Amino acid sequence: MTFLKNALAAALLASAISSSPAIAQPSANAAAAMPADEQKKFAEDRQAILAMAGDYQVQFKFTETVALTEGYTPKDPYLSGGFEIVRVIEDTGDFISLQHILVVGGEQKFPIKHWRQDWRYEPAEVLNFIGGNAWQMKDVDTTDSDGAWSQTVYQVDDSPRYGAVGKWSHDNGVSEWVPPAEWRPLPRRDMTKRDDYHAVIAMNRHAITPAGWVHEQDNGKLALDGEPRILVREVGVNTYVHSEDFPTEVGDEYWAKTSSYWAGIRALWSGMEASGNPFGLVQKGEPDRLYMPLMNLADAVAKGETPADAALEKAKAVMARETTTDLPPLAARLRAKAEKTDY
Repeated sequence: MTFLKNALAAALLASAISSSPAIAQPSANAAAAMPADEQKKFAEDRQAILAMAGDYQVQFKFTETVALTEGYTPKDPYLSGGFEIVRVIEDTGDFISLQHILVVGGEQKFPIKHWRQDWRYEPAEVLNFIGGNAWQMKDVDTTDSDGAWSQTVYQVDDSPRYGAVGKWSHDNGVSEWVPPAEWRPLPRRDMTKRDDYHAVIAMNRHAITPAGWVHEQDNGKLALDGEPRILVREVGVNTYVHSEDFPTEVGDEYWAKTSSYWAGIRALWSGMEASGNPFGLVQKGEPDRLYMPLMNLADAVAKGETPADAALEKAKAVMARETTTDLPPLAARLRAKAEKTDY
């Protein structure tokens, strides 16, 4: 089984490198063919997405509010924050990619690559989390994609996290994007500490504010052992306030040195998505065997210790070892997580 997993993953990764799908071409011609009101809406949508790029003081606040399972007691609120830059790393008109990089530390600041958000206009498919560190692409009906944008969120190592499709509105002086609720993995703050739930049913709202932007969440913490049940509701409010109080060059210099390496990593993951097959991580729970080597390789590139192409070759081997298309049923994936074992 292990040999088969690795062989399949290695073949998939090799295919990703040789035939990585191209990002959609600029939509200038398509936009020009739109009626005037659609052109205006498309331009407003793009302006809102691009407005999320910048330099920010960030705060992440999550509060469990209402227990929905007998015997459950809401946990204490979670609060963290810091400084973060958000940069446009690709813009082809109907596709925009925003990379987040934290700038942390005391007097000696250092960067930490954070999450990424990809936006695609009128998508034909969107990435879905299917539980147990696994994902698959889902077709989007034209009635849902018409005039809408998908947002797909990726983790620090560019592995998938979740995706959803929704429409931007610009009514009452507020630009905001609201999709239906979709599954997503446990946040890291719970992944390493809790085993009483297995997924989050999350509704994400992104809104542009006078000071920057806000990411609001209405979450249900979903247990999947036995009959599915929501343990508790949670409200999340992540604020991004424009700031000049930190050395943004720390993040920009890191990205300038590592962007080609991370572009190669993105191509590998994109190849898995484009295959159309469900795929997942071999390690259940916190996948440190995947993200730690990939992040360490990026650090070696940033320090000039390893060329980007050599680091990417090593990263391919890590991803081949730690990913699989040989997915057991969800119950087996959850059991592997509980037992802290691989497939």
